[in-house]
Amino acid sequence: MHNRMDEDTVWVTVKYGWENPSADDWIAVFSPADFISGSCPNPSRYPGEPLLCTAPIKYQYANYSANYLHGGKGAIRFQLINQRSDFSFALLAGGLENPTLVAVSKQVAFKNPKAPVFPRLAQGKTHDEMTVTWTSGYDIGEAYPFVEWGVVASGGNPTRTPAGTLTFSRGSMCGEPARTVGWRDPGFIHTAFMRGLWPNKEYFYKIGHELSDGTVVWGKSYTFRAPPTPGQNSLQRIIVFGDMGKAERDGSNEFANYQPGSLNTTDKLVEDLDNYDIVFHIGDLPYANGYLSQWDQFTAQVAPISAKKPYMVASGNHERDWPNSGGFFDVKDSGGECGVPAETMYYYPAENRANFWYKVDYGMFRFCVADSEHDWREGTPQYKFIEECLSTVDRKHQPWLIFAAHWVLGYSSNSWYADQGSFEEPEGRESLQKLWQRYRVDIAFFGHVHNYERTCPLYQSQCVTNERSNYSGTMNGIIFVVAGGGGSHLSSYTSAIPKWSVFRDKDYGFTKLTAFNHSSLLFEYKKSSDGKVYDSFTIHRDYRDVLGCVHDSCFPTTLAT
Repeated sequence: MHNRMDEDTVWVTVKYGWENPSADDWIAVFSPADFISGSCPNPSRYPGEPLLCTAPIKYQYANYSANYLHGGKGAIRFQLINQRSDFSFALLAGGLENPTLVAVSKQVAFKNPKAPVFPRLAQGKTHDEMTVTWTSGYDIGEAYPFVEWGVVASGGNPTRTPAGTLTFSRGSMCGEPARTVGWRDPGFIHTAFMRGLWPNKEYFYKIGHELSDGTVVWGKSYTFRAPPTPGQNSLQRIIVFGDMGKAERDGSNEFANYQPGSLNTTDKLVEDLDNYDIVFHIGDLPYANGYLSQWDQFTAQVAPISAKKPYMVASGNHERDWPNSGGFFDVKDSGGECGVPAETMYYYPAENRANFWYKVDYGMFRFCVADSEHDWREGTPQYKFIEECLSTVDRKHQPWLIFAAHWVLGYSSNSWYADQGSFEEPEGRESLQKLWQRYRVDIAFFGHVHNYERTCPLYQSQCVTNERSNYSGTMNGIIFVVAGGGGSHLSSYTSAIPKWSVFRDKDYGFTKLTAFNHSSLLFEYKKSSDGKVYDSFTIHRDYRDVLGCVHDSCFPTTLAT
């Protein structure tokens, strides 16, 4: 094994061999390096995943190396990320079902396993506040976490702002595998608030930890642009997608390994960094499903984006859902995580981060991000939030009103919804459509269904116009978009296309909103394979068009004297 171990990501070459090579021999990567090689019951396991008491963070068949079966020797390159501990590699025989340990490598480690890594920006509760969250191995008794930041090229002294520190324990997981074979210590998650930002100015920042002797362990230096003031008239560009997941760049396998489009989407967004301002990832982040190591992997994968652009997240079923845990859906999709890693690893400006709903004002946009893993129906706390978020925006200055949630609370012609005849989650839009209509939401985004679909402007299952791509004047309904093609295995549609479905694409991709000014909005859908636009529409309208009376959205009037 060889490579520089003073970065936060490295490639190592593992060489191995023995006298009885077989097609079902495999190499496992463990971190921490100590592991239990026996098999333990794992009822939550997907078929074809290793049955070991210690879950490897990744694994690869030994014959991935071309000549292994002929000569009994092989070499494989693995990518490792700095995860606060050492690593070891094991050669196992007997396949994934009946693994038998053949050999173990020496332990290897990064130069500083505790180093601060993978910063993730998020807009705070107000437009002049940027938060940065990162992971390290330093507890508060060992070092003081902080961010050093300032205006780029200002010549002034940078500011140092302290960070708060959170972590979570195995006991806070709700079930297996998160509580059992999938558990891995998450280290410490630090969040600092950079406040009083000047709109549109470019800032630099660097995360660090001050040790007891006064020396500092630094992270890398990055820059970001401060958000615009609410209502500011300027070019504003926003990315929206869901269900991206993670994948291994070295071609190895891992638990819950079914997000093949993930790296394509990530790479296209990294390539295009200069052409958007903020990202909304609306649920299903890593699909760790109770294998906690993958939260590190996901934060590392999106770090080239999240270190430079605010990365706003929503909660999905693979983050939150677990039976009898206070969620709305009584299913096991989180693998026992019940929201704890997602709600700790990422900051978002919610009043209570256990209730994953919040608003974001970004220039001419107001985003109302809902939490589909909690009850949204009339009379619930979330319904009250949604109405308040939609009703408190000044549309003359922030004309573009966007709703987002993970499960499809609007419309989708996905096959499983069509089989039910509902074209939505049960009780999805029944409570909310009158709010969307009354407060004149422009676009409602959803994930969960792993494809792309756009509707006509719609109310109560009826298209309110025959126009399909260039909308102008008063919008009589809401355009619904499913943007769940971020990376996870694709979902099929019903063969019969509903009247309201304008465009469908069973492929990996993401969507982009561009506000040119207060009266012109461009929507684009891009494939992750080539980054090109495959569907788009425009909205052109004025303030009086937002005020105009439409069905179920008319203000009462009286006769003047």
